[in-house]
Amino acid sequence: MNTASQQSMARTALSVNLNKVALVRNTRHLGIPSVTRAATLCLSAGAHGITVHPRPDERHVRLHDVFDLGAVLREWPDREFNIEGNPFHNLMDVARMVREKGLPLHQLTLVPDSEGQFTSDHGWNLPQDAERLRPVIAQAKALGARVSLFMDADASAMEAAHAVGADRVELYTEPMAAAWPSPDQRAVQLQRFQEAAQAALDAGLGINAGHDLNLANLSGFLRQVRGVQEVSIGHALIADALELGYESTVRAYLNAIEAAGLPSA
Repeated sequence: MNTASQQSMARTALSVNLNKVALVRNTRHLGIPSVTRAATLCLSAGAHGITVHPRPDERHVRLHDVFDLGAVLREWPDREFNIEGNPFHNLMDVARMVREKGLPLHQLTLVPDSEGQFTSDHGWNLPQDAERLRPVIAQAKALGARVSLFMDADASAMEAAHAVGADRVELYTEPMAAAWPSPDQRAVQLQRFQEAAQAALDAGLGINAGHDLNLANLSGFLRQVRGVQEVSIGHALIADALELGYESTVRAYLNAIEAAGLPSA
């Protein structure tokens, strides 16, 4: 069995995005809730990694959080640290500082958001963005990081994502999540994502997914869109944790992944 086939069959990893924990903390000057404590509890409950998106205005995760979380991840050598952001803003500087401090950095997810953007809401435009992405992807790889491009579910763009040097794509799943309550619209969106995922695999890319995935749609999405190696979930997971606690919530999401029927890696 080739590597792409093995990846398409492996159980999906769960990376917990902690931006919303930092957002709540930033409304006071008391340091609570603790971002590092949240990371430790999520990892202890079985999360496979931690994701942060340090924006230039530091409205949620701040630079010191990235370093503090890197120190936490150093104590969990079998887990991964994923840092998201726009490589033309602050992401590459943050990544270089993480490496200079000798901290782990497993994946950089390149996202085309503007500095004041409310939340990430679209992927890269390929091949139009290829020339400016190529050098920053090379820089990211020189830092020893896997590179994932945040992409819309567009099958026709996957070969270009591979050609520009990406290792993976992160499929932007908000359109699927928005369509989920309607069976007809859900079917249309799932078809789009199936085609995009298959095109990514055919191009030799790994597949991540994220944005508005939750306990209502996660199992069904993974069951229909095979080959997803990692989901990055923040908003819904942290909202659930307000009611259930970190441990129970992480286990609920891991159970949702298991319910999709994917075999272990």
